[in-house]
Amino acid sequence: MSEQRELMFSVDERDRIQRRLLHLAEQDSGVVAAAITGSHATNDEDRWSDIDLAFGVSDPLDAVMRRWTRQMYQDFAAVHHWDLADGSAIYRVFLLPHCLEVDLSFNPEGEFGPRGPSWRLVFGRSTPSRAPASSGHDGMAGLAWHHALHARISIERGRFWQAEHWISAMRTQTVALACQRLGHPTSYAKGAHLLPSDITGPLETTLVRSTDEAELRRALSAAVTALTAELTRTDPTLADRLYPVLTELAAIDRPPDDGTRSALG
Repeated sequence: MSEQRELMFSVDERDRIQRRLLHLAEQDSGVVAAAITGSHATNDEDRWSDIDLAFGVSDPLDAVMRRWTRQMYQDFAAVHHWDLADGSAIYRVFLLPHCLEVDLSFNPEGEFGPRGPSWRLVFGRSTPSRAPASSGHDGMAGLAWHHALHARISIERGRFWQAEHWISAMRTQTVALACQRLGHPTSYAKGAHLLPSDITGPLETTLVRSTDEAELRRALSAAVTALTAELTRTDPTLADRLYPVLTELAAIDRPPDDGTRSALG
C-alpha cells in the first residue's frame, strides 16, 4: 500500500509562516503596530486553526495593502485573496498552498485596537477596547423571518434551489439565536457544536433532503417550528407577535393556546 499523502498544512508550517509575517511587519515602516487575533491570541488554537493578524498602519491603507499583497504572492505563493470591510479596517483574506488561510487586518493607526476578546498585542500601541456592540438579537430574528418569507415566495415561484438557500439561511439565524442565548459564539456557526441535543435535534428536521416542492414545504415548516421555539425561549413577546405570520408562511395550523404549545417548546 502506498504511503498516504498528508493533506493540508502542518502545524510547523503554519507557525513558521506566522512568525515570518510578524517579522516582516516589524520591518515594514508603514506598519506601526501588530497583534495576533483569533484562536492564537487566547491559546485556543488547534491543528486546523488558520493565521489571523491585525496591523496598525500609518501610511495610506491602499499602498500598504498593495505592498503586502505583492509579498504574499511572491514570497508565500498565495493562490487567491479577497477583502472584507469592517468599518475603517479591511481584512484581506489569503489562501496559501496546502489550504492555509491567512487573514490580515489593515487598520488606520488611530483606530487600531481590539475588536473583541481574541487579541494579543505583539508590538506598537493600540487604542482602548471598543464598547461592546449591541446584542444583535433583533437583527438575527429579523433575518430569520425575512428568510422564511423569501423561502415561501421562492417555493410559490417554483424557484426551488432559491427556496433551499433561504431555508438553510433561516436555520443559520436560529442557530445564532440559540448560541447567543447560551453564551456561545454566534458568527459562522462557531458555537453550533456546543449546543445541546434538545436544540440541534429539532434542527436536523430542517435540513432540505431534495428540491422537491413537497420536501421544501416540509423543511420550511420544520424551520418555522424550530425558530418559533427559540424565539419563545429568548423573547416570548416577539414570538407571539411573529407566530401568526410565520405559521401562515409555513402553512401549518396553530395548536390550541392552552399554555403548552408543543411548537413553542
